[in-house]
Amino acid sequence: MRDTVVVIHYHELWLKGRNRKFFLGKFVLALRRTFADFPSARMRQPGDRVVLEFGPDAPLETIVGRLKRVLGIAYFAVARAVHRGSSDDLEALCGAAWEELEPLEFSTFAVRAKRSDKTFPHRVDEIERHVGRYLLEKLRAAGRSVRVQLDDPAVTCRIEITPGPMLVYARRIAGTGGLPANTTGRMVCLLSGGFDSAVAAYKMMRRGAHVNFVHFWGGGARPGESSVHVARALVERLVPYQYTARLYLVPFEPIQREIVRSAPEQYRLLLYRRMMLRIAERIARRNHAEAIIAGDSLGQVASQTLQNMVAVGAASPMPVFRPLAGDDKQEILALARRIGTFEISEEPFHDCCPLFLPRSPALYACAADLEQAETGLDVVGLTKRALETMALERYTYTPSQIERVEVAPAFIGATVNSIGQLNPEKG
Repeated sequence: MRDTVVVIHYHELWLKGRNRKFFLGKFVLALRRTFADFPSARMRQPGDRVVLEFGPDAPLETIVGRLKRVLGIAYFAVARAVHRGSSDDLEALCGAAWEELEPLEFSTFAVRAKRSDKTFPHRVDEIERHVGRYLLEKLRAAGRSVRVQLDDPAVTCRIEITPGPMLVYARRIAGTGGLPANTTGRMVCLLSGGFDSAVAAYKMMRRGAHVNFVHFWGGGARPGESSVHVARALVERLVPYQYTARLYLVPFEPIQREIVRSAPEQYRLLLYRRMMLRIAERIARRNHAEAIIAGDSLGQVASQTLQNMVAVGAASPMPVFRPLAGDDKQEILALARRIGTFEISEEPFHDCCPLFLPRSPALYACAADLEQAETGLDVVGLTKRALETMALERYTYTPSQIERVEVAPAFIGATVNSIGQLNPEKG
């Protein structure tokens, strides 16, 4: 049996100039953490790629599944390793290339070679011509109607000459892309339990941000009565991208009741959101975060008109990022399906925002309107109450499980509940 060899090409790291070493170090660290339970795995960095070598009994499906969650990968491929050392290296490459292409269906193909080891005696153009001619003859001898096409072929056989084995592959698997995890700063996400906020968090993780979560909940404690179970499941789905996360659970119904009692009805929903931003901003500062993430999409609902988004955002001095502002609902749902949060957000739960929903919400509020509407509220006191009553859960991803530790109260480090675990590769 052959060893399992994976060739990984990263995404934007080659653009980073003097900062490239930092980003590449984070990328390699992420790969080591992802495969920490593969003690025999070896990693090499020939040229501008990473090669992972596993034993012949390595579970390929598990390896592929984990690599799809490593941020920064443009694409990867399971390659055939051809060991060097004989005068027939080109013929060995031809044999491996035939094994790779023979089971595939295509009408046009090309051979592309890359030589990071300059001691290899054959030039790149020589390798491409020799292997391409061999493949064309074999394919036509097998009765296949194919031709060489150098521009946009249906299949490309890629050959990489590294200081170790020569690598041959034709099937590339798309990676997540973006920047490596935990490279661009900390942010806090307003996590609702719906489709949008989880996708917004993922998009910022993909840009290298480390994201913690704040969830405002109301209602009962059982599934369908409260949204807490959905928020937990979403964090468990997202934490493998960045390895650690915090989830702050804020009971919000008492604050809503104060707003209903003291503020004009048409502004209720916007005042809910302003209070959420204030609480999230306090949490973000204690986490040394520099911005808040919201799942707003411009014009999607009444509270997300441009005027309302500006008026709500004015409540917090901290910047509010809205990565979905220009996306429509179908684009958001498609990404939710791809990252595995769609099914979780589809589950029934009690969303706190529609509680005491106004019959005719304001569409074009301004910050001055909302500030006036808040004059009857003890904003400072309500914010303090939220911080005192919230709970904190810490999540840690390891290759075999996700560990959840519940901590209360949120800013005191005493662990009071047991650890919950699940296998991220099974759901």
